Amino acid sequence: MSSPLKVIPLGGLGEIGQNMMVIECHQDIVVIDAGLLFPGNDMPGVELGIPDTTYLEKNRDRVKAILITHGHEDHIGALSFLLSKIDAPVYSSRLTHSLISNKLKQASIIKSANLHVVEPQKIISAGIFEFEFFRVCHSIPDSMGIAIRTPFGTIIHTGDFKIDHTPADGIPFDFDHLSRLTKDGVLLLCSDSTYAEIEGYTGSEKLVGDALDNVIKEASGRVIIVTFASLIARVQQIINSAERHQKKISLVGRSMNVNIKMALRMGYVKDSGNVIVSIKESRNLPLNKVIYIATGSQGEPNAAITRIANGNHPDINIVTGDTVVLSSSPIPGNETSVAKTIDSLFRRGARVIYSRIAPVHVRGHASREELKLMINLTKPKYFLPIHGEYRHLKAHADIAKGMGMSEKSVFVIEDGEVLEIANDGAQVAGRVPSGTIYMDSKKADETHDNIINERIALSRQGIIIASVVISGDKSSVIGSPKLRSVGFSEEHYENTALKSASKMVQVLLEEKWLKVLDWDDIESKIAETIATHIYKETRKRPIVLPILETNK
Repeated sequence: MSSPLKVIPLGGLGEIGQNMMVIECHQDIVVIDAGLLFPGNDMPGVELGIPDTTYLEKNRDRVKAILITHGHEDHIGALSFLLSKIDAPVYSSRLTHSLISNKLKQASIIKSANLHVVEPQKIISAGIFEFEFFRVCHSIPDSMGIAIRTPFGTIIHTGDFKIDHTPADGIPFDFDHLSRLTKDGVLLLCSDSTYAEIEGYTGSEKLVGDALDNVIKEASGRVIIVTFASLIARVQQIINSAERHQKKISLVGRSMNVNIKMALRMGYVKDSGNVIVSIKESRNLPLNKVIYIATGSQGEPNAAITRIANGNHPDINIVTGDTVVLSSSPIPGNETSVAKTIDSLFRRGARVIYSRIAPVHVRGHASREELKLMINLTKPKYFLPIHGEYRHLKAHADIAKGMGMSEKSVFVIEDGEVLEIANDGAQVAGRVPSGTIYMDSKKADETHDNIINERIALSRQGIIIASVVISGDKSSVIGSPKLRSVGFSEEHYENTALKSASKMVQVLLEEKWLKVLDWDDIESKIAETIATHIYKETRKRPIVLPILETNK
């Protein structure tokens, strides 16, 4: 083969979220996943991040297919942005297809999207490639790994997975199918690294069902269970428990209502006992007969449980005797928000149960022993850890080396780096444009790094507004420049640094700037002078905003 096979991560390697992988051979490209990134508290005003797809946009005519492993936001959340720039067919499982369709309807591009439902074991051609889905276990039904056949050999992409022998939906990891896909050898294994640092095995979803059932059985008042809207199998376990203990369930939060109603319609959730009722109906029931399933497990400001904890939800207030279960664990970066929500719930009189003190949540990702099993089953020639921060990728690489894979066959790369595989070996060969494009909202323009840096500076250092009035003939300053600070200074600085800066600006304006500089240059000089002086006095760098007016 004259041109090598290229594997290029555009997101998800070196971070948690925005998963996107490019597989390229000759003139053809397939893309695996198109996820978004939920920003941490250090990115004020940013709602989400998506991968930089410059490389795909430049090669849009070569993209033959977009393959989606499952329906979580960090795998489908950027799809509407990608499809607005690239016209390519999208292949996914049945539930994932419905979740994607809902998202694209909201983005008003559903009519132009080329969406396909793919069942496991069906072989699809996409240019020079063939691909086939295989079932894995994760925290959402219909999760898939993908086998991609290339001229150089088969790539196995696990997607997010764990090995659960007693999954809540009763559909286990399809080892038989995977073994058939790998019987002729595996060129490259791309495997989920999220919990590569965690020893042992990840617990079964059945453990959570048992723990939640005990809480529901023993609760003397209402039970509010907070979880991800995508944890459909967990909601099914709560429905089963409610029916067992003659209780009713109300869904709280828009995404929870949308997802579960869709899952009921498609048969992924069953409510044969009619335990789901409206919030209005729940108000007429005894408190000990009511279960709420709510969103907001990550402490999101506008989510249902956060509003309940803050006392501003329109329908639900915490009362003495309520039990709140956080059936989740914080995503890295959200720990502070979640802790504040828990504290607020306690203050309002709730009994709060969370994963640190009870087995009310299990991870959806494989731990070290399961990762070893995946490597053993596939026996790849080359290994690429995916999905995780750098330490997770490194830990997963060490697992592979510990199982006998050579240093030259294991690659730890990050977003934008290009892994090239040819008949005579594999190597990291250059990089393509990559990174994160931050968005203020799902319909807003991009928020660039310089804007985020300004917001961070404002939050940490504050702002100084310098108001200067200049005479109509622009020959003198009327009065002293007025400097006002917001979020910056203590009283000492108001009385010293700001006053001395004001006097300095006035002198420089009257003796130098007004005579030789135009309006824009004067504004620039004022900002620069005040910033330099304030830093010398306070060692802080507030944003300086000059406002010039003329006295007409």
